[in-house]
Amino acid sequence: MVQAYEYNMSLYQNLMGFGERFFKKHQLLKHGFNFSPMYRRSTGRITHVSEDLLLVQMQLRLTYKNRNYVNSIFGGSMFSAVDPIPMVQLIHLLGPDYVVWDKSAEIRFKRPAKEHLYAEFQYSLEELEDIKTKVAQENELEIVKTTHLTNADKSQVFCEVKKLIYIANKAYFKQKQEKRAQKVKA
Repeated sequence: MVQAYEYNMSLYQNLMGFGERFFKKHQLLKHGFNFSPMYRRSTGRITHVSEDLLLVQMQLRLTYKNRNYVNSIFGGSMFSAVDPIPMVQLIHLLGPDYVVWDKSAEIRFKRPAKEHLYAEFQYSLEELEDIKTKVAQENELEIVKTTHLTNADKSQVFCEVKKLIYIANKAYFKQKQEKRAQKVKA
C-alpha cells in the first residue's frame, strides 16, 4: 500500500540539528560531508564552505582508490563526488519550508583526468530570491545546476555534471502526495 508523503529526518539531518548547538552550520556541512561514509567513498573532499553557504569548494584527488584501468580518475568517482552537494546546499539555503529533491543528472566527460580535480558549487542571493518567488507563485519548479570539474587553475574542464533539482513549497508538496495516495487507494 502506498502511503502519503511523510517527512522523516535522516540520520544526517538529526546530526546537523544536534551539531548546530555547538558549531556553525558551514563547519558542520564541511566536516559532515568529509566524515560521512557515503561521501568518503566518492574520494572527494569538501575543502571550503562559506559562512553564508553560498559557496562550496571540493577537491577530488587522483589516488589508488579512484584510479581506473587507464590511470585516470574513475568516472563514478567524479559523479559521486559532485552528486549530493547542489541539493544538500540548496536545502540549507532555502530552509525548512521547502522540499528539495534531485530529479535527474547528466554527466559529460571532456577528457581523461590524470591530475587532481576541483569544483565549485555556487548559488547567488538573486538566484535564491528567484527560486522563492517562483515557488510562491507556482508552488513548485525545477532548476538545472551545472558543475565543472577542472584542474587547479580552472583552465581545463575534465567533466561537466548537470543536475535537475525539484523545489516545492513543503505544504503544497505534502498535499500533492496525499492526493496521489488517495488516488491509489481508490
